[in-house]
Amino acid sequence: MKIERLPSGSYRIRKMYKGKTYTVTFEHKPTQKEAMLAMARELESTQEKCKAMTFQAAAEEYIASKRNVLSPSTIKGYHAILKGTAEPFLSKNIHDITALNVQEEINRIAKERSPKTVRNHHGFISAVLGIFHPGLKLSTTLPQKVKIEPYIPTNSDIRKILDYSKGSMFEIPIMLACYGMRRSEICALECQDIDGDVVHITKAKVLDEKRNWIIKTTKTTESTRDIIIPIELSDKIKNKGYVYKGHPNSITCYLFKAQDSLGIPRFSIHKLRHYFASEMSALGIPEADILRMGGWETDYVMKSVYRHSMMDKEENAKREASDKLRNALFF
Repeated sequence: MKIERLPSGSYRIRKMYKGKTYTVTFEHKPTQKEAMLAMARELESTQEKCKAMTFQAAAEEYIASKRNVLSPSTIKGYHAILKGTAEPFLSKNIHDITALNVQEEINRIAKERSPKTVRNHHGFISAVLGIFHPGLKLSTTLPQKVKIEPYIPTNSDIRKILDYSKGSMFEIPIMLACYGMRRSEICALECQDIDGDVVHITKAKVLDEKRNWIIKTTKTTESTRDIIIPIELSDKIKNKGYVYKGHPNSITCYLFKAQDSLGIPRFSIHKLRHYFASEMSALGIPEADILRMGGWETDYVMKSVYRHSMMDKEENAKREASDKLRNALFF
């Protein structure tokens, strides 16, 4: 067993057991025998503790173990799932939970929530059980996914909104959103992040688990990226001295107000990313480049949400091929 010396001068041993790391520290350098006996006592103590652990206690320990590696919004989502879990399930001993108990909890959630929410709920439960009750095999039946056809703003919609917002504090955020930036990225953007017509996207403004707005790194490593914006937009930001100083939710409220006034369908600022992907695809930009510019982690995410432009492109290609065959056969 490896014995590590810490900067503080104390010593540490660690052991991975059933997907969890156990640690024991010493004020002096232990012998191998001392280290093995101490780790055995730690494992025994932990197992005794787990025997009396409820699902709620296990879930809270799971969340705590992930706090420094997952985004604040993900941790906040975990707490929301825990809050929405039935009390009988929360108070049940982790080792007494059966696959049937999990199915019953999922059935309860499915009566009131969307299939996506139900799947997130199940994903969290199964992750907790995977750590604290690894021997349990789940075969939960989940509700069928609902295919959502998102509304993609048209060029006419965008022009109307940009004209409406001209000169307002929301003009720049809306324009940046049309270039594929997320609201969280826009709200965290500063003048020093812009070099000429290049925007360096390295951070985001999000809610933490205590519902405080904080600045953190971007959503994924792919989200950290550079994009090109019109030099006119860059100059507008530089002349103003900042990008946006208001509350993040105010952008969405303003956008809804503009849409209602203009008589166009309501859509959130995030839907401007749909518009960005659609326009890029229509212009013939390669899919890999769209992924990079939009900061999407996988093509699955982009295709599942922004597939409309792809479908239109395929439809046009099919019609063109059909017309060529028609001309060859009948004319």
